[in-house]
Amino acid sequence: MTLSYNDVQDRLWSAIEHNNTGMLGLAGDRHHFQPMTAFVERDTHALWFFTKNDTDLAQAIGAGGEAAFVFVDRKLQACIDGRLSLDHDRGRIDRYWNAHVAAWYPDGKDDPSLTLLRLDVTEAAVWITEGGLLKYAFEVAKANAAGTIPDVGERRDLNFH
Repeated sequence: MTLSYNDVQDRLWSAIEHNNTGMLGLAGDRHHFQPMTAFVERDTHALWFFTKNDTDLAQAIGAGGEAAFVFVDRKLQACIDGRLSLDHDRGRIDRYWNAHVAAWYPDGKDDPSLTLLRLDVTEAAVWITEGGLLKYAFEVAKANAAGTIPDVGERRDLNFH
């Protein structure tokens, strides 16, 4: 399987749109990465996250910082790097607001602690696996029998500069 650059990029954004939870953190931060829900904007290569302005992550960002979003699902895994910043964009709050987000903000969209994080994506390492568990098991058995490495997919690098 050899996918084009655009196919890999499309699969990355589609996977995040479909199963949007991953781990977000600042590069070099002594805190652990945190589970976050991402909202994708393909045209600007940006990921948006709801948070409260008093969280460790929001406080650590300050004027902005290098960050990573680690995403994993059954057929695609990615480490997505970029510049993370605070952004209280009311239009995006309205656009991405849903019942899941609302559960974290009892005062609704006007909650004074509500803010957004914006990750301007600069690059990503993406691993794509085809075929699921049976293909994986077959490839591992074949590799062990032949003394080779299993063919379970491909790794591609994306650059969004």
